[in-house]
Amino acid sequence: MTTNARIERILELARQHDLNISSTNAEINESGLDFLAVFGQTDNGDAWVIREPRRPDVVASAVYEKNVLKLIQERLPVAVPDWRICTPELIAYPRLNGTPAATINPKTSNYDWVIDPQSPPEVFIETLARAMAALHEIDHETAREAGARVNQPKEVRRDLTDKMYEIKRIFGVAEALWQRWQAWLADDSYWPPHSSLIHGDLHPGHIVIDSDGRVTGLLDWTEAEVADPASDFTIYCAAFGESGLEKLLEQYEKAGGQVWPRMREHIVEMLAAYPVLIASFAMKSGLEDYLAMARHSLGVNEFGEELPS
Repeated sequence: MTTNARIERILELARQHDLNISSTNAEINESGLDFLAVFGQTDNGDAWVIREPRRPDVVASAVYEKNVLKLIQERLPVAVPDWRICTPELIAYPRLNGTPAATINPKTSNYDWVIDPQSPPEVFIETLARAMAALHEIDHETAREAGARVNQPKEVRRDLTDKMYEIKRIFGVAEALWQRWQAWLADDSYWPPHSSLIHGDLHPGHIVIDSDGRVTGLLDWTEAEVADPASDFTIYCAAFGESGLEKLLEQYEKAGGQVWPRMREHIVEMLAAYPVLIASFAMKSGLEDYLAMARHSLGVNEFGEELPS
């Protein structure tokens, strides 16, 4: 099927739900593992996002995300998607004002930035910190009643341990990296005494900003749950460095975010364990490019043998 035919098929689904999007200048994003996404406008110029699930199993995660969005809709100082249509065939919502802080370039597999990652605007750091602090303080019982997954600190640590052993069994892990993970897991001083409602996938492509760099919205809440709050800082640390992380943590604490003595070090160690998530995603996708990326991040070849240093 051609790109134009895919767009027209999705727009026809939207029309069946009384959403009339012009095919003129409509664009499709086919990079998502779970959804095809079409961006277009109504005749009066309103911008919309239309998502079509790629597989039947995605529908359950979409229902979960819808419940999370209802929970956070009025509780954050930034916008989140307002799903006007949600069926097994289609999700549609008005496009948030602004633009993602970065997008992934499929040719280079790197970010194309809207802001300078070496020196992000102060307003970007401040507004992101306020949004994260507001999210992390949402009551756990309220989250549970809304249908969100709720994990206690010990559960988070145990689940990560189990995933590490699974990844080691399936892929293999370089010995130095494995020992680093085990030392971190065993040291209570790193770990937070509390859980928080987290976004779970807070990379720059999910952070919407205005022309001044002010954070105005957050996208893609499929991975949201009550878990380790450090999870929302790991990708930021990778993108902006440890010095950038320190600035964000300062603003986060000023905004009322709950911190602990070794939070920064814990985030750094969590980033070192990010290959676990890459490998988990690779297994889910089954795509060779992701499997190769996972093996490289774990420091092993396709036979599970450690790569030469």
